[in-house]
Amino acid sequence: MSPAAAPKRIVFDFGAVLFHWQPAQMLRRELPHVVTDAASASHWETQFFQGYTGDWGEFDRGTVGVPDLVQRISRRTGLAPADVQKVVDAVPRELQPVPATVALLQRLQRAGHVLHYLSNMPEPYARHLEASHDVLGCFTSGIFSSRVHHNKPEPAIYAAAMQLFDVPASELVLLDDSAQNVAAARALGWHAFQFTDAAQAEADLRLGGHIDANT
Repeated sequence: MSPAAAPKRIVFDFGAVLFHWQPAQMLRRELPHVVTDAASASHWETQFFQGYTGDWGEFDRGTVGVPDLVQRISRRTGLAPADVQKVVDAVPRELQPVPATVALLQRLQRAGHVLHYLSNMPEPYARHLEASHDVLGCFTSGIFSSRVHHNKPEPAIYAAAMQLFDVPASELVLLDDSAQNVAAARALGWHAFQFTDAAQAEADLRLGGHIDANT
């Protein structure tokens, strides 16, 4: 690494970055009697997850447990509780590592970069990821939203991350699929890039001078 690249800590989001997350496809797979085509998949994704605010946002925050979440979503959407429970139970199966991102993560680790994670993640899924995927061993440390009771893009979760990582914002580079989360990080002095795929993320890191051409 060059002297310019050495201080940077690279921070990964999880859903749709390191782990597969395509909720519309998941809904079609789990509820074919309700979600019948692309239009209904888009509708039910919005209704079920509310843009990761509302009921699901509180699940991410760690202030709502699974039984309460199921009842809330059922009452609000009219879906049968069993259908809601089926989707909630399917999420861990959806969260499978993305091979190209895993390869990037491992290259960065071999190049000497310190890696962290910052993920909006309900506690049951956080425990599942920790128990099921060795790739988490690449990280020095990380934060799940449900354990600090703040969600991205709230400033408090970035403050908690900086305290845990024990470095100033200028030494942190966030890779996140959400434009809102990227903008919030940048507003606090982080470097941040919106993630589309591993190749684009690697190109952004190189162009930003955060990693060497040889990484």
